[in-house]
Amino acid sequence: MGDKKQNTDVDFITALAELLRSNDLTEIEVMREFGKDDVLNVRVARQMQTATTVAVPMAAAPAAPVASAAPAPVANADPAQLAGAVNSPMVGTAYLSAEPGADAFVKVGDTVKEGQTLLIVEAMKTMNQIPAPKSGKVTRILVDDGAPVEFGDPLIILE
Repeated sequence: MGDKKQNTDVDFITALAELLRSNDLTEIEVMREFGKDDVLNVRVARQMQTATTVAVPMAAAPAAPVASAAPAPVANADPAQLAGAVNSPMVGTAYLSAEPGADAFVKVGDTVKEGQTLLIVEAMKTMNQIPAPKSGKVTRILVDDGAPVEFGDPLIILE
């Protein structure tokens, strides 16, 4: 019976990978909720603009592609002000310091070197350091500490 479950899991993962590939999706997140009705939540996303969540019963076949969702809001739509933007490489929660009460990694006006940590994005309980893609001066910080961010959201402007 274990082999059958393992084969089902492999088939499900294969179907999810094909869903990503055939629909030009960039992310997929699968979460299982245990309880009276076991539920599998599947979230897929394409770039920063489309994200959809689907709940399916555990016994169901892999989720079919979902119709497009509403575009995600952009923090600042003026492209002139986004020159030099450092964008979020993932969906998660932005933190401006290593721990609550600690000094922020950077402040407006700071000069940073390429590779220096600008902030952290927590995704699935993993703290991901976001490095400066180039040396420059921090002119704007576009996110608040603890704010949710989407893939591609502008976080900081470097000049």
